[in-house]
Amino acid sequence: QVQLVESGGGLVQAGGSLRLSCAVSARTFASYTMGWFRQVPGKEREFVAAISRSAIRTDYADSVKGRFTISRDNRKNTVYLQMSSLKPEDTAVYYCAADSSISYVDSSIPVAQRISEYDYWGQGTQVTVSS
Repeated sequence: QVQLVESGGGLVQAGGSLRLSCAVSARTFASYTMGWFRQVPGKEREFVAAISRSAIRTDYADSVKGRFTISRDNRKNTVYLQMSSLKPEDTAVYYCAADSSISYVDSSIPVAQRISEYDYWGQGTQVTVSS
């Protein structure tokens, strides 16, 4: 059973930073594509960022480009989301997700960005940005 546990959420002022972590209990973590999504009550869950299994490629939603950075440490089975220059509109529950499918990885091929492409999900961590 693959489990994902997010941490690092909290309350921060606009312009501040937070780093989210997602620990994954899977021996094959290194082979997973990893993603971050977020959801606001009453709205659909949306893509934030994703990283390929070998970190060759990362992709971001336009709304977070230049402010958020996704990374992974395969030795620690952990993926991170460094969030800077936070805005009130970044307030949401942030979810970590894993795509266990084996796909060809190339720097020219976008990483999975659809919810349906991900097999495993964490429970979410709340991020609140005050103005």
